Amino acid sequence: MNEQKIKDTVRRKYGQIVKNQSCCGTGWCSSGDMRYTMQEDYSYLKGYERIADYGLGCGLPTEFAKIRKGDTVIDLGSGAGNDCFVARALTGKTGQVIGIDFTPEMVEKAKSNASALGYSNVIFHKGDIENMPLPDQMADVVISNCVLNLLPSKDKIFHEIFRVLKPGGHFCISDVVLIGELPAVLKEDVEFYTGCISGAIQKDRYLGYITKAGFTQVAVRKENEIVLPDNVAEPYDGAFTILSITVTGEKPLDKTM
Repeated sequence: MNEQKIKDTVRRKYGQIVKNQSCCGTGWCSSGDMRYTMQEDYSYLKGYERIADYGLGCGLPTEFAKIRKGDTVIDLGSGAGNDCFVARALTGKTGQVIGIDFTPEMVEKAKSNASALGYSNVIFHKGDIENMPLPDQMADVVISNCVLNLLPSKDKIFHEIFRVLKPGGHFCISDVVLIGELPAVLKEDVEFYTGCISGAIQKDRYLGYITKAGFTQVAVRKENEIVLPDNVAEPYDGAFTILSITVTGEKPLDKTM
């Protein structure tokens, strides 16, 4: 698929999730004849709101995000607002949380959730995270949860994250990466792509994009293997490993772009 078709496919899939008012159960994703665990438990976190949780994440990006009272936080691929509301509990009433998502139905659902909860300092924008509708150097922290794997230009996204962060700011991202080579038949499976697998790239390449964007102190804070059902994985005899990672990085104080 070309880049525009990829985005249109992802947008359509996630729009359908909102219309159906569910995914496949919190903590699960599915793709045809497969079903696999992705997300860690959110329910104990302060700020968690079940109405915003469609079980679409692969980690807890706020866990290592070092969000402080008064911070401005940007959430990339904010969905129905799940991570934004958790971030708000950390940044407090004096901070601001901004969610960006390119699926109109998700943005409208997130806005509705924020309104219902009475959160005036959590706002949502419809936009492409490869070209954020935000000014330079405005954020203290950027977070994201299982989103970058869905989009084709991951290198461009990390440059955008660098642009919107203040000098000295940092990010914490949970995402899906690969070790080994994903078979062509799986790469071409649309359900596998929207299920956060086919768009994942090599772990080393992923971390390389972060460094090339200018970030320092890059570190993988958590790593878990995503185990596919035997009927999907066995034919390939361990040719690849799918990982959920949570990675952090800092923007140096002496750089602005």
